[in-house]
Amino acid sequence: MIETKTIKVDNYQTLELIHKSERTLVYRGINLENGQSVVVKLMGNEYPSFNELVQFRNQYAIAKNLNIKGIVKPYSFLRYNNGYALIMEDIGAISLVEYQRQLSISVEQLIEIALQLAEILHHLHQNQIIHKDIKPANILIHPETQEVKLIDFSISSLLPKETQSLQTPNVLEGTLAYISPEQTGRMNRGIDYRSDFYSLGVTFYELLTGKRPFESEDPLELVHAHIAKTPPTIPKTQVPTPLANIVMKLMAKNAEQRYQSALGLKYDLEKCRVEYEETGKIEPFALGERDLCDRFLLPEKLYGREKEVQTLLNAFERIASPKLPIPPTPFEKGEGEKGEEQK
Repeated sequence: MIETKTIKVDNYQTLELIHKSERTLVYRGINLENGQSVVVKLMGNEYPSFNELVQFRNQYAIAKNLNIKGIVKPYSFLRYNNGYALIMEDIGAISLVEYQRQLSISVEQLIEIALQLAEILHHLHQNQIIHKDIKPANILIHPETQEVKLIDFSISSLLPKETQSLQTPNVLEGTLAYISPEQTGRMNRGIDYRSDFYSLGVTFYELLTGKRPFESEDPLELVHAHIAKTPPTIPKTQVPTPLANIVMKLMAKNAEQRYQSALGLKYDLEKCRVEYEETGKIEPFALGERDLCDRFLLPEKLYGREKEVQTLLNAFERIASPKLPIPPTPFEKGEGEKGEEQK
């Protein structure tokens, strides 16, 4: 790992380490030419792999062309030792992880944060970008202004849709605790912008309850939970029911059951905010009334094959339950080749 000492990159100098992970080191720094405060992000591995280099460069390549208020703007991308250094604007913000560690997030604050994130995702998705790694650590908030920004586009995709191949949980793209079922590569379906809604739902769930919906040290158990398990119900004593329902809708296993647009999500959150500000509570209402998909998507669900699907399920049940009698085959009934010839 690179030492956490004062580092000089071109005309930038680091001042203090503000975040450290296995893959990256993030410093608050200064531009020595004009005194401007910046954030310097370095690669954590002294000898990064080709894939690490590509991902690190990807966050600059995507973010530099985006004119979106809700993302941190990159200034420059420089060579540093065997890797790269990314220089970004410094807005004086901290991650939601750090913010929640210092202060508890109220329902009113959560709604405001959620509204800003819905707006950011709307602009990203309009630009055909799937973030693919939404989590509290990648969301910044200014402690005083409460302004929210989204960071880290290292594994983001510029494609409207992509396919995730089957891989071991240890090498999956994204953070395992927050990835959508389709990102696991075990759902036989593509990844599109609605994958971000699932990760956003997991993030909201954690901010509201203080813990993630699924927690395990076993990667395969986490993958199974995302695909097949229903998250524990959010207590009504902690969160108004409509807000909890929004979170659960975001975390639907099938993309077709989630929100189909960030604007649809924003509309429901606006209703929650107005009513909570006026009355201090939120009455139940139908979700998704203004949730309209703005693009053509072919559903990855089998329609019109209920009879055939049920036949397959019945056959599976018979094989899985040896106590159930196995019906005779067509040959045992005398309906084999002879029967077919007679027909």
